[in-house]
Amino acid sequence: MSLSKCDSCKAKKNERHQLYDKYRRDKEAATFYKSKSWQLIREQALLRDLGLCQHCLAKDKITLADMVDHIIPIKEAWELRLVLDNLQSLCNSCHAAKTSEDKKKYKQH
Repeated sequence: MSLSKCDSCKAKKNERHQLYDKYRRDKEAATFYKSKSWQLIREQALLRDLGLCQHCLAKDKITLADMVDHIIPIKEAWELRLVLDNLQSLCNSCHAAKTSEDKKKYKQH
């Protein structure tokens, strides 16, 4: 049985996430993103945002969100990690752009 393209893409995405967690993300953050608390607040953010990318929506574009982002990154404000008002649903493209902006803004590598 071969994987459909969708399943194949999901497997590649999962592999990228595992590699990022293993080599780039600090252990405390990796543990946090696996926690029940994160899963619950993440789901609340997606429901609040109707599963839509908030950056695209601000530009009158309808795009499904792929993830939930911390507006102020957890490396900058760990205490805001479970605050719903610090979360936004984003598509992959907007998340990549925002992450790039955050790196410049907060001088991260």
